[in-house]
Formats: sequence, C-alpha cells, structure tokens
Amino acid sequence: MRVDAHHHLWDLAVRDQDWISAQTMAAIRRNFSVEDLLSAAEGFDRTVLVQTVTVPEETPEFLAVAESCEVVGAVVGWVDLTSPSVADDLAALRSGAGGQWLRGIRHQVQGEEDPRWLCRNDVQRGLKAVFDAGLLYELLVLPHQLEASIETVAAFQDHPFVLDHCAKPLIASGELEPWASSLRELAGFENVTCKLSGLVTEADWAKWTVQDLGPYAEVVLDAFGPGRLMFGSDWPVCLLAGSYADVVNAAEELTADLSDEERGQVFGGTAAAVYTL
Repeated sequence: MRVDAHHHLWDLAVRDQDWISAQTMAAIRRNFSVEDLLSAAEGFDRTVLVQTVTVPEETPEFLAVAESCEVVGAVVGWVDLTSPSVADDLAALRSGAGGQWLRGIRHQVQGEEDPRWLCRNDVQRGLKAVFDAGLLYELLVLPHQLEASIETVAAFQDHPFVLDHCAKPLIASGELEPWASSLRELAGFENVTCKLSGLVTEADWAKWTVQDLGPYAEVVLDAFGPGRLMFGSDWPVCLLAGSYADVVNAAEELTADLSDEERGQVFGGTAAAVYTL
C-alpha cells in the first residue's frame, strides 16, 4: 500500500486560511477539494488528512471527509490542549460521526512565541488526555523548539509522537546545525516517527534542487531509519515550490539508495503501521 502521510484540504468559502498570504502564497490561496486531491495523488492508495487551523469546527469536517472518501484513511485533528475540557472534547470527537478515523492531534507550535510552550503544565495535561484517548500527537515545530520537543517526548516515552516536516530545517540558508544534532537526539526516542515532508518549502521556492535537500534527508534517514520514516507530500502547501509530482520524485530520488523493502516502508509501511491504515 502506497501512502501519503501528510496533506491538507480547505474551502475558503467555509473558512478563511489567514496564514495564506495573498502576496507571497497566491498559488495556494484558492479552494482544494477531495476531487483535487484524488487527481493530484494518483498512485497513492491511502492518505492522511491533517488539520490546518486552530478551530474546533475543522476536525469534524475532516472526519466527515474520511467517512465519505475511501482514499483518506486517517485524520489528524485539533483540540485546545490547554482547555479544562480537553478530555471531553476528545471523547466527543471519538464518539461522533466519523470518529473512528481520528488518529492524532496537532497544534501549530511553530507559531507559539514561547519556545517551551510544549513544556507548560497545561499543555502537558492536554497531551496526557490525547494519549489517554488512544491517539498520537504530531509535533509541528521549528528547529529552536526541538529542545522542548525532546523534553516532552522524554516525559511521555510510552506514547506515540510524529515529527512533521523534519522540524523545518533552514534549507534555504544551508544551515545544518544545531538542527541536525537536536533532530538526532529526538530520534533517539523510539516512540517518535518522522515525516519526510515539507522540505521543498524550506528551500528556495524558485530554484531548489534535490541536491539542496540531500544533506537534510541524509540526516533524517540516518537518525530515524526507514522503519520510522514516512513520506508526506504536504500538498497543497508544496505547490508554493513545486507540483505534487515534483515532491514525489524528489522523495524517490532522496531514497534511491534504500532497498525495495526499505523504500516500501517510507512510502507506505511506516504510515500504515503508525495510523493503522
């Protein structure tokens, strides 16, 4: 089974995506539907639909998509981790329509000013509720937030975490450290898997090459290994830097030295296990 472990959908008539700048992100400031996904993701058997905004209404909408679309095999949604009602909110999602498709929760930690947001007591109480609900937690962080991610994972070593976009290394400026050392430390925890995703939009959108991505993918492959690494397109965000096919081709080139079995893990096996597809 071939799996795209990370993509989005949105309808601007239903809800604005205020993070999409009309000036710099015009290529994606439009609607992206299930039909668009099915056209773009040709050749993939299952996908994982991931939250885009921090509003409670989006997750039930995505669960309804998964209920009606066979290709969407899992949803990573959002709840307010700091809310006193977080456990009840999660229970409502799990017991509601399409709740069986909910596999994880994510928050845009990358946008939090506090680099130690994940270590806050109220956040960690929310994370415990996520794990008590039988869900995983996805880390959407920047390199300077990896230290807090490491502390958080260390506090919940019996529970599953997924690192999105390899923690967004600074590819456009060619910086490897301290990102690489921190990522290796995080990868030392066996309860963390990583998405080989989002790299093209951390590079120069106009002129990136696979060679630009190579040193970063090498670090990730060495740190996590194919058994804890999974491909994600980050479509349609990836369209800022390249087509869906461009991203797939780049990932295939970056993993060309792996065996067929190992590439099978990156392009399907790992995600199938993590998201019980």
